[in-house]
Amino acid sequence: MLWLVVAGVLAARKGVSRRAALRGVAAIAGASFSASLVAKRLLPRRRPAADLLAVPRRLTRRPTSSSFPSGHAASAAAFTTALAMESPALALAVAPVAAAVAYSRVHTGVHWPSDVAAGAAIGIGAGLLTRRWWPLGRTERATAREHQTLAALVDGEGLVVVVNRSAGLGATSLGAVDPAEAVAEEWPKATIVGIDDLDTLIDDYAPQALGVAGGDGSVGAVAAVAAAHRLPFALVPAGTLNHFARDVGVHGVDDTARAVTDGEGVLVDLAAVSVDGAGPRWFVNTASLGGYPDMVRLREKLQDRWGKWPAAVIALAKVLRTSRPMRVELNGEPRLIWMLFVGNGPYRPKGFAPTMRPALDAGLMDVRYIRADTRFSRARFFVGALLGALDRSRTYRHLETRWLDVRLLDGAVAIATDGEVGPTGSTFEFRSRPAALAVYRPQD
Repeated sequence: MLWLVVAGVLAARKGVSRRAALRGVAAIAGASFSASLVAKRLLPRRRPAADLLAVPRRLTRRPTSSSFPSGHAASAAAFTTALAMESPALALAVAPVAAAVAYSRVHTGVHWPSDVAAGAAIGIGAGLLTRRWWPLGRTERATAREHQTLAALVDGEGLVVVVNRSAGLGATSLGAVDPAEAVAEEWPKATIVGIDDLDTLIDDYAPQALGVAGGDGSVGAVAAVAAAHRLPFALVPAGTLNHFARDVGVHGVDDTARAVTDGEGVLVDLAAVSVDGAGPRWFVNTASLGGYPDMVRLREKLQDRWGKWPAAVIALAKVLRTSRPMRVELNGEPRLIWMLFVGNGPYRPKGFAPTMRPALDAGLMDVRYIRADTRFSRARFFVGALLGALDRSRTYRHLETRWLDVRLLDGAVAIATDGEVGPTGSTFEFRSRPAALAVYRPQD
């Protein structure tokens, strides 16, 4: 009960504090199951005799379960370990309390020291095990090919920046600042245009480089134009999530401004999809068919409150419950699937909720889908996701490839790219485009 109260207090604040609390509760669940329901039954042991202790040290109500291992020590160690992975400062604050809980079990004579040591070991293991299905947030940017010949633009001269003004409203990397104001202050000689001018800006301004201040949808649209005209790309993260900017390693306008002034940057891959034979639709992050777009939107709506992994579980359960299977051909092979995910570059983790890319220069696409042609496929997939065992599940498929052809056999569906709903079609040709985009990024 003590640790659940602490978790409740921590969960009242968004961000690291809430993630730490949720990871701590998950770790306690694993530790309690392992210690109390498994180890105590497999390795029963008598507790120390109460009459060997001084009366003031004795508990009024002594537990009657097996002495080995200590469930209290397991929970204390599990919670502290989980907190340490998210926030060492929080772990340091609760560590004395956890140590006191563990010591009290020996001091009051209800456990042998070895019981407490074993319980602590189980708790530490349970805390560390949460990383299997809930990876820690990334601490370094994705790798990419160094590119040393980008145009160095002092004060943004020759730079045209497309601004999505609505992106600056709410919680973004720029706070509540109008993105246009931030861009104008950093690059006084740059030309600022709206997202509606995207189709004509090349002819109108003949830019030396293109930039964007907006969320992932705007980033994908402007990046496609930059890649098509082989122009360097300046990225100002001004959306709510900024997946592409996070993977590139650009965290704010200051990072981009320094790289633009110095002409520093990298080459990154893009991916493209042709719908029913039309021209390529480029994407910087992901494309998807079926219920996956709904799952992503719901997950991102819930993750500030619950954290990424719990939000993903809730979103997955809701979407799978109402999804309808799709009959498709994947590279000519017939399949019955619930949803299809295609990522620009290999994503991690390899489970059902990919969140980051370790490399942007792999020349590959990340393809994942859930089979619908096995018995109880949705339930089996969900259980596999909870246990972190999707790599051994028959209902889940994951591959990395340079190309993928998809043909729907029962009509047309809409594709979503970079979070934006795109055209409807029945054939989709996905291709990786290695080193297609030069992005300004500081070297350090």
